Amino acid sequence: MKRKYFVLNGPSLNLLGEREPEHYGKQSYSDLKRLVKDTAKALGVSVRIMQTNHEGKLVDMIHKAQRAGVSGIVINPAAYTHTSIAIYDAVMAVRIPTVEVHISKIDEREDFRQVSYIGLAAKKTIAGQGIDGYKQALEYLVND
Repeated sequence: MKRKYFVLNGPSLNLLGEREPEHYGKQSYSDLKRLVKDTAKALGVSVRIMQTNHEGKLVDMIHKAQRAGVSGIVINPAAYTHTSIAIYDAVMAVRIPTVEVHISKIDEREDFRQVSYIGLAAKKTIAGQGIDGYKQALEYLVND
């Protein structure tokens, strides 16, 4: 049976390519999903890609990962990165290897973006690599 991975995306990532292209690039959410699916296929694993604009829904997705027996989680919590102890708690609770991804270079942006609660729970953070960060995160989890 193929190993399964979840790729979870937070608020406004469904608007990739439309919103703030100076930070997030011009590639669309469809481009991101295609990259992740192609990467999973090349790695011989199964992937489920989900997006929500709601914090509690992200928590539910993380809990579902545990019940689904996934091998790892790639998460871009977007704005919740800097505010959500609930998502941090969920990642800690399920004990599934998790990689935090950010399309932009959050360390070069506003001061409030310098804090990542999720990064405290993740095995690794990949930032500033555009959507290619998702490929890097999935490769890291599969090969770890």
